[in-house]
Amino acid sequence: MREEIFEYRCGDVVCEGYIVYDDKTEDKRPGVLVVHEWTGLGDYEKRRSRQLAELGYVALAADIYGKGVRAKTTAEAADLAAKYRSDRAMLRSRASAALEALKDLPFVDSSRIAAIGYCFGGGTVLELARSGAELDGVVSFHGNLDTQNPYEAKNIKCKILVCHGANDPFIPREHVLAFQDEMRNAGVDWQMIFYGGAVHSFTNPASGNDPSKGAAYNELADRRSWEAMRAFFAEILT
Repeated sequence: MREEIFEYRCGDVVCEGYIVYDDKTEDKRPGVLVVHEWTGLGDYEKRRSRQLAELGYVALAADIYGKGVRAKTTAEAADLAAKYRSDRAMLRSRASAALEALKDLPFVDSSRIAAIGYCFGGGTVLELARSGAELDGVVSFHGNLDTQNPYEAKNIKCKILVCHGANDPFIPREHVLAFQDEMRNAGVDWQMIFYGGAVHSFTNPASGNDPSKGAAYNELADRRSWEAMRAFFAEILT
């Protein structure tokens, strides 16, 4: 596998992503954009990108915040996430720049593209879909579901998979129901899988093992959601 830091731009902002792919073949392959949690691009997203490369995809882990901007504390992460969630146009712009950088890679088949995201990143890829981006599908893992303009779901051109912890206390029930109505009303091809006993951040071992805190790793939900993503990709990227 070839792994490298990958710089790209969103206007005047330099973003420092991470790219990984199998360099033993020159064939063009589907690309998968990976969007990070609220702390910014780190080891977790890089690990997921390597797993995707092992499945035969070119994975680009995006950098929504910009080069050198990474949260060191929970408070910093909350501030950064709030900044972008309150300005969905900027959020979409950063995600779109990463998507175009992925499509422009010479060994990527730009006609077969997906995006996945975790927590903050899950909400980001849903916003990317709402922007009308040209891609085949997005997968949100324990991401936020709310949007400032639900009517914009009519712009969605791709299929949607949401993997959600059934006991997630950080995503209000009204957001879940509103999201489902949003998808129905726009006629989107969507699916939403609930994992019993799982709370927020259930795919990340760094979340700990105490569900009472609201965020905790759930090995079974992690494995099941990854397999759901693989089946989804088999449908949309082949």
